[in-house]
Amino acid sequence: MKIRSLLLHATFRNIYGAVLGASLLFAGQVSAQVKFDNILYGASYYHEYMPTERLEKDVQLMQDAGVSVVRLAESSWSGFEPQEGKFEFAWMDRIIERLHKAGIKVIVGTPTYSIPAWLWKKHPDILIQYADGRKIGYGIRQNVDFTNPTFLKYAEIIVRKIAEHYAKNPAVIGWQVDNETLTRNAANPSFQAGFLNYIKEKFKTTDELNRIWGLNYWGMALNNWDEFPDRQSVTNTGYKLEWERYKMKVIADYLTWQTNIVGEYKRKDQFVMHCFMTTPEIDKPQTSRAMDLLGLNKYPPVQDKCTGSEYAMAGDYLRSVKNKNYIVTETTGQTTGWDSKEQYPPYDGQLRLNVYSNIGSGANMVAYWHWHSLHYGQETYWKGILSQDLQPNRVYKEMATTAKDLKKFGSHLVNLKIKPEVAILFSYDSNHALNIMPYKDGSDAYRSQTDQLHRALYNNSVAVDYVFADRPKLKDYKMIIVPPLYTASDSLLNALSDYVKDGGQVVMMFKSGFTDQNNMVRPVIAPGPLRQACGFYYQEFANIKDLKLKNNPFAIAEKDNSVTDWAELIIPETAKPLAYYDHPFYSRYPAITSNQFGKGTLVYEGCKPSDILQEKILLAAMERAGIKTVDQNIHFPLITKQGINDFGRKVHFYYNYSGQERSLSYIHKDGKELTTDQSVKNGGQIILAPWGVKIVEEQ
Repeated sequence: MKIRSLLLHATFRNIYGAVLGASLLFAGQVSAQVKFDNILYGASYYHEYMPTERLEKDVQLMQDAGVSVVRLAESSWSGFEPQEGKFEFAWMDRIIERLHKAGIKVIVGTPTYSIPAWLWKKHPDILIQYADGRKIGYGIRQNVDFTNPTFLKYAEIIVRKIAEHYAKNPAVIGWQVDNETLTRNAANPSFQAGFLNYIKEKFKTTDELNRIWGLNYWGMALNNWDEFPDRQSVTNTGYKLEWERYKMKVIADYLTWQTNIVGEYKRKDQFVMHCFMTTPEIDKPQTSRAMDLLGLNKYPPVQDKCTGSEYAMAGDYLRSVKNKNYIVTETTGQTTGWDSKEQYPPYDGQLRLNVYSNIGSGANMVAYWHWHSLHYGQETYWKGILSQDLQPNRVYKEMATTAKDLKKFGSHLVNLKIKPEVAILFSYDSNHALNIMPYKDGSDAYRSQTDQLHRALYNNSVAVDYVFADRPKLKDYKMIIVPPLYTASDSLLNALSDYVKDGGQVVMMFKSGFTDQNNMVRPVIAPGPLRQACGFYYQEFANIKDLKLKNNPFAIAEKDNSVTDWAELIIPETAKPLAYYDHPFYSRYPAITSNQFGKGTLVYEGCKPSDILQEKILLAAMERAGIKTVDQNIHFPLITKQGINDFGRKVHFYYNYSGQERSLSYIHKDGKELTTDQSVKNGGQIILAPWGVKIVEEQ
């Protein structure tokens, strides 16, 4: 059975309602029987950008380096369909055939994120139009409103053609649908029409919408749906939040649609995934529901800014989405940048260190963007493994050394099972709502807080999962950390209260519980449903900058004894103050409190602590929860991670994110260090070279 073009309707709801309704017939077949028996290691490869005679040389260099996987095709719609209805596959067949002959596995991308010139010329209306009426031109990728029915008609054709052609190819192990998908601020007529249909379906009547959004404010109540405004000038916070939710739904529906189309053709041993960035515009649990696994595109800084924290945060986040291992589809080979202003190649050892940084967080594959550096175009300076001279170099040699090691012991690292006892509660709604109504200059205030919390745990070698606000699995963890939960339903806040009452440990940040699920401020004393669990109330708040805490209650360096950004003027009821502001006015109000509620404890931060102060608060909560271990005696730049491998053995990773040799005591069961094949005894010393890594498998 094939889904033929149902993409003839004018609204997003009709487009995807029809397509998804039919394609969900295949959703049960999408789950692949995928088996990773070793870590895959490779790069994206675009032979079409190179001289024809390079294929043989490139593949031979890949073989020599130990490359086991390449990703290709996601940018090549114009190669597969150079003219409308004229399809050419021989050029890619030749590439895949040569890779297969070399024993290199292939991931094929659907090429829908970069349209051919003939398509925009014939249908310019498919290009993105912004809310203010400006239109994007041709000449940049990701320039299409993918709710447009004309675009979807052509996209369906090319996806089907490629899936049908390559699904049976023995070299192909998986599929990537689209690439780094975002709506890119599209506000085309079809996008706006889809949003209106989404609002009608959710709120049913304009009277209900007027009530929930408070549209009597400024006299903007609607009489009927014809009066519903476009996005451009809207100030209502409820509208803005629903617009962000709709954007996430658009992405989820679009990628699910493609996933299910590919699912009609693919073999059961092939996976379908998408290469996600860590941007919060994408609801990854919703978007990946029909996918087999998640891919990650991440480019952290290198040289003296190489910390591993960005890989750990992104890896923990993606691993938590489906509670399974993920793959890294793009990361730094040499340098990055759309110009040559920030060209910082990795130091010796950092390429290898970063590979194991990802594997230690649950990655089953690490691949670079890309194999060879480009000789033209916007990404000339976003360099791959080979430079523009296309010759083996320092980075190539380090990749080859790492590939050799993975071939030897990668089977002991693949499918690593990581089971943290601590989780960070992530709320897409709170992220959007705090960007809509920020409490500090700049954007991403919510994300900066989640990153700080994760970094505080990471710096102390604490394993972390994420749980998601619309589907929280709180009872799977002994400790839950809550970044500013600004927008949340009563049911979620009550679930957190019940978790504490039943014995859970919670560390919660300011602004939590202030607005409901519609981004409307609760008409009760803050923190609303959290009041009993928090043990306090407040009626005032203030912006602050760098206030000290009175008497340095956490006994840290004075420069770190500070809080900033926000202060809720907390009035304790049952809560115990842990710290007060050192200030003539604010000193009467606690900055940080702890409340025993039922069998558990909730620590509340009414302000933003410094990084070191945050570490102290979280480690104290872990100790109270009984989950602080000897691994927490290790501190950045030394980091350790652990997991259980396919042989049922515990594996310990030790990383040195510094340019100096360092040592530590091994404090676990006797084992073997995999990179050297040497035995390691409990109490023995582990020496870590600058930017080095050691991996011990318990015996």
